[in-house]
Amino acid sequence: MKHTFKKCSTTAVLSLLCGLPLASWAAWPEDQPIELVVGFAPGGGTDLMARALVPFVEKKLGGKSRIVVVNKPGAGGEISSTYIARAKPDGYTIGFINVPGFVFIPMYKQSTYQTDDLKIIARVVDDPAVLVARKNSKYKTLPEILEALKKDPGSLSFATSGRGTSGHQALLKIEQAASVKGTDISFKGAGDFKSAVLGGHVDYAFSSVGEYLAGYGDSDIAIALLVVNPTRVDIIKDVPSIKELGIDVRVSSERGIAGPKALPQEIADRLQKAIQATLEDPDFLKTIKNDAPLVAFMPGPAWTKSLERIRDELKPFVSKMND
Repeated sequence: MKHTFKKCSTTAVLSLLCGLPLASWAAWPEDQPIELVVGFAPGGGTDLMARALVPFVEKKLGGKSRIVVVNKPGAGGEISSTYIARAKPDGYTIGFINVPGFVFIPMYKQSTYQTDDLKIIARVVDDPAVLVARKNSKYKTLPEILEALKKDPGSLSFATSGRGTSGHQALLKIEQAASVKGTDISFKGAGDFKSAVLGGHVDYAFSSVGEYLAGYGDSDIAIALLVVNPTRVDIIKDVPSIKELGIDVRVSSERGIAGPKALPQEIADRLQKAIQATLEDPDFLKTIKNDAPLVAFMPGPAWTKSLERIRDELKPFVSKMND
C-alpha cells in the first residue's frame, strides 16, 4: 500500500501536527503597543518631547509598531523609574529617565529602584536649567534674590519638579555657592507648577530652557532671569548665564530612554538606532522647533559611563537633602 505524506513547514512542525491552524507569531515590536513611560505630569518638557518622538520612532522601527505615552508622575521620577525597572523585559515597557534626578535619588534615600536596575538605551536632550519669575516680581536679578535670602533665609520660594530633580539641584548648588537658603516647593512636573508661577503662588521656579520656551515663551507675565550654565544658550541668548552673575555652576536636565535591566540587547540596539535616526530627521527637528538645539544624542553605553561622572559630582550634595 502506498502512503503519502503531507510536507510540513518548519513552523508547522513546531505546532506538532501538520494541517492544524497555526498561531500567528508576530515579532517585536508589532504584536502589542510599546509603553513609553514619563515620570512627570503632562505638559512638561519630558512629556512634550516624548509625544513628539512617538510618531517618528514608530516609523523608524517600521512595520506595525505602536507607541503610547503613559504618565506616571510623582516622587521626582522615582515612581516611573521603578515601574520601568520592574516591567517585563520584553521591549514593551520603556521610558524616560531624567538626570540628575535618576542618579541622585538612590544616593540620598532608600529608593525603590537602583540605577543598575535599568538598561540605558540613549540620551535624547541636554536641557540647561533656567530661573523663571513673574515680570512684576519684587526681586528681578540674582544679586537681589541672594541679598534677600541672606537677610531672611527661606523667605523666597522656588518651584521644582521634585526633590533631587535638576531644578532642585540648581537650587542646592546656588545655595551652597552663595551661602543662602531658599524654600523648595515640589510639584509633579513643570506643567503642574506653571500656574503656580503665573498666579503668584510661588516666587520663582527652576525650569529648563525647553520647558520655559514651551510654557512661558509667549507669556507677558513670566520671564527667565538666568540660565544655570557657564555660557549663554543661543535660543535664549538675551538671558544671562549664571556665571556672568558671579556663580560658576551648571545644571542641566539630561533626558533619555531606558528599559528593564534584562532587556535583550538586540531590542535595545534597535531602539537606540530608531531614536538616533529620529533625532537626525529634519522633519522631527522642525516639529520640535525651539527644542531642536537641545537635542544631544548619546548612545546607551556612553551615557551609562557619563552617569558615573555625574554621580561623583552629586556626592557633596547628599548631606544637603536633610537640611
